Amino acid sequence: MTSKERQAGIAIACVVSACLLVAIGLGAVALAIAASEGNIAVANSGRTIGAEKDWAQPAGDYANTRYSTLTQINSDNVKALTPTWTFSTAVLRGHEGAPLVVGDIMYVHTPFPNIVYALDLDHDGSILWKYEPKQDPNVIPLMCCDTVNRGVAYGDGKIFLDQADATLVALDAKTGAPVWSVKNGDPSKGETGTSAPLVVKDKVLVGISGGEFGVRGYLTAYDVKDGKQVWRGYSLGPDQETLMDPIRTTDLGKSVGKESSLSTWQGDQWKIGGGAPWGWISYDPELNLIYYGSGNPSTWNPKQRPGDNKWSMTVWARDLDTGMAKWVYQMTPHDEWDYDGVNEMILVDQTIDGKTRKTLVHFDRNGFGYTIDRLTGELLVAEKFDPTVNWATAIDMDKSSKTYGRPQVDSRYSTDHNGEETNTRGICPSTVGAKNANPAAYSPRTDLFYVPVTHICMDYEPFRITYTAGQPYTGADTSVYPPKGETEMGGLIAWDAKLGKIIWSNKEPFAVASGVLATAGGVVFYGTLEGYLKAVDAKSGKDLYKFKTPSGIIGNVMTYEHKGKQYVAVLSGVGGWAGVGLTAGLTHSAEGANSPEVYAALSKYTTLGGQLTVFALP
Repeated sequence: MTSKERQAGIAIACVVSACLLVAIGLGAVALAIAASEGNIAVANSGRTIGAEKDWAQPAGDYANTRYSTLTQINSDNVKALTPTWTFSTAVLRGHEGAPLVVGDIMYVHTPFPNIVYALDLDHDGSILWKYEPKQDPNVIPLMCCDTVNRGVAYGDGKIFLDQADATLVALDAKTGAPVWSVKNGDPSKGETGTSAPLVVKDKVLVGISGGEFGVRGYLTAYDVKDGKQVWRGYSLGPDQETLMDPIRTTDLGKSVGKESSLSTWQGDQWKIGGGAPWGWISYDPELNLIYYGSGNPSTWNPKQRPGDNKWSMTVWARDLDTGMAKWVYQMTPHDEWDYDGVNEMILVDQTIDGKTRKTLVHFDRNGFGYTIDRLTGELLVAEKFDPTVNWATAIDMDKSSKTYGRPQVDSRYSTDHNGEETNTRGICPSTVGAKNANPAAYSPRTDLFYVPVTHICMDYEPFRITYTAGQPYTGADTSVYPPKGETEMGGLIAWDAKLGKIIWSNKEPFAVASGVLATAGGVVFYGTLEGYLKAVDAKSGKDLYKFKTPSGIIGNVMTYEHKGKQYVAVLSGVGGWAGVGLTAGLTHSAEGANSPEVYAALSKYTTLGGQLTVFALP
């Protein structure tokens, strides 16, 4: 197979049949949002006032815990959970993210063409308004993989949507009318929008997608009032553009030094070097710091980009007001496996070695769970949360060592060999990761993290590729399969982040690609690719409830209270990275980068769909 044929195969994996765009339909209904702007102030916990009943942010709170204090649904009565109403989105692609609930209104988003619905909770989800942007369908093949969107954000009386064509739009939350919009990227260069924005104070933060197209990643802060750019921090490049002070910005306790990114790239490769931050953003109100991760370096062929390729694959801590970096930690220097570092950063306070720490917990695609001091960036714990991980034996935790904080790569599974590119076999995990961007949850009741995992290994063969703007710039073929001797390809684990230890583990036949919800009722919810909403006991992992929804679940389970009754809701709609084989009709590995035949059995359990299902007790 030639490199052009390989490139075409990658493109097919990302292509989804064109959607028919409909003219924007805006309802003129004027609504009274129960929680006034004065009641949406930031609390010390990082939640918003009223958020115990609402779900007003993509992860429920700024700390990304995905934890609810609601207790009406609990481990004793969850077995009686019943669907109360449903809503079809009319889009047949991968439905990631979760609805928002603010007062008596639920806001639901879809994949491309990125429709936003406002639903009236007082009338079983009747449509109050609908926004459907007019977008060029040529953006579809630029989206890798599938046409997903991870959710909308709320703040300042507006709903914020990161459209596929990299337009950030602010909608009036009462009417759906556009208030302002700004181009956050250029699709002709491969820049697209898939992120869930985050509103903090007077800013809305949003990343960019396109690492597989040679996009140089960046995170941008816009003014919520008018959309004016406040700051933009690049993942790669000169200090002035990465917003780094070489003395004050630290890496594992040491200053990063002058031009710390440029010195780790060969020539101008950094200009097309990836590092796109398309994942989740967290915020600590006390420290006024935001946290997020940058993605893989570009290309996937490591021989074409010698060096550590900083600051791809990095945990970032930035000042909210200025965007200046306070500290960075690169998890996978010179990434050789496409282990994106964009997964969520969960902010919790923990007692470690007798000392209370303000920590950040991150479950990376590379298979390691990291516990980091979020004030200083000190690495406290780094352990495998998937025992099958073999690309590295461990993370060096010896602070006196020159390789402190670096993964100890097993040369047998390196894809950067001397001489010609060769096929490296048996690497665990695959490019999907031991966990993808679907978020974990944390419960302060158990002090455990609940992590959706994937058990898939791969063969990885780099090839030479030439950069062309707007074309796939991957440079590797992969084929994937379950670990040797195993048939289950996923599961849910409970993780002790202080010890770096699995407490319990539940297996699933397919990767768990949904986001997790933990509640004060002692229940943990998640979805499966077959389409089941599942509830398990937070302490033991014991199965408590399951219900088959119309399509596979890659959405994030959420909960809210309305008129004294607790509800649980989730978006169904198989697709995304795990389900691209179904959404694009792929059956052979030569058609795409992710060997979709691994998930071929999914067609026996589910099919395409787009539906919101809302549950409650009778």
